[in-house]
Amino acid sequence: MAFHPYLYFGGNCREAFTRYQEIFGGELILMTGADAPPGAVPGDKVDLVMHASLIDGDALLMASDSYDDGFDPASAMQVHFSTHSLEQATTVFAQLAEGGSIIGQGEEFWTPFFGQCVDRFGIPWQVSVEAENHA
Repeated sequence: MAFHPYLYFGGNCREAFTRYQEIFGGELILMTGADAPPGAVPGDKVDLVMHASLIDGDALLMASDSYDDGFDPASAMQVHFSTHSLEQATTVFAQLAEGGSIIGQGEEFWTPFFGQCVDRFGIPWQVSVEAENHA
């Protein structure tokens, strides 16, 4: 069984997923309202992203722009990224936190690195190192 986060953005999904591709790599697929059949999307929303996928092997991150006028960024969830590499974890964390805000970061009893931040797109992230028997 696999679980994949689906994120919503307030009009900047393309910018966010382009940045996530720079950070994580993978193949980026974007479908906008302009790709929908005529009349399926209101004219003022055809440039919004209807669906975005960032695919790298079995890893999948999906998103779209919200078509609601009262969009509110996520607040009751965090996207978690883990790796076996301390160097990769700290690099990814720094890139995600750039232009955003850091909630906390450092060594924890279960891992040599755990960080939480909100990126510049309003998405909350956790980044950690998968470490066996960390003391």
